Amino acid sequence: MPSRSILLDERAIARALTRMASELVERTQGGEHLVLVGIQRRGVELAQRLGQLIQQMEGRPIPCGKLDITLYRDDLQAIGARPVIGETQIPGDLEGRTVVIVDDVLYTGRTIRAALDELADFGRPKRILLCVLVDRGGRELPIQPDVVGLGQATGPGDRVDVLVQELDGRDAVELVRGS
Repeated sequence: MPSRSILLDERAIARALTRMASELVERTQGGEHLVLVGIQRRGVELAQRLGQLIQQMEGRPIPCGKLDITLYRDDLQAIGARPVIGETQIPGDLEGRTVVIVDDVLYTGRTIRAALDELADFGRPKRILLCVLVDRGGRELPIQPDVVGLGQATGPGDRVDVLVQELDGRDAVELVRGS
């Protein structure tokens, strides 16, 4: 029987996102030429929240986009004959910009590899950073995040569920052991 525990509640997520936004501002010298791109699904909502926080800090809007990496997955044949494909929307030209890929959970690194492949189809940014709410370890590829909300070691039989108000009606990060 799987056990479920809360890693971050609504207030802890808000604090983590505020800290992450501050770190992004520092790493990008005030967020000039910054573009946030969230990975579908929950990375999009997190990117939009980070964009709003950075705008409050720096007084200028931060362009936010979204990536659906489905067609770039290395296991596409395993997900069935009719994969559900979401929207990819890149806000303008990426040339000379700092692009921050935003995702909810980083585990094996394969989703990020697919995101990098897809981004390459839209141009050549000056720099790409990776920002994740939860880094659960367990990498299969040499990919590391630049900005992390929470590091949480997990096992292969565990799952980390990120819930966001916009899609799930509440904010929480839950660890499901033995799923």
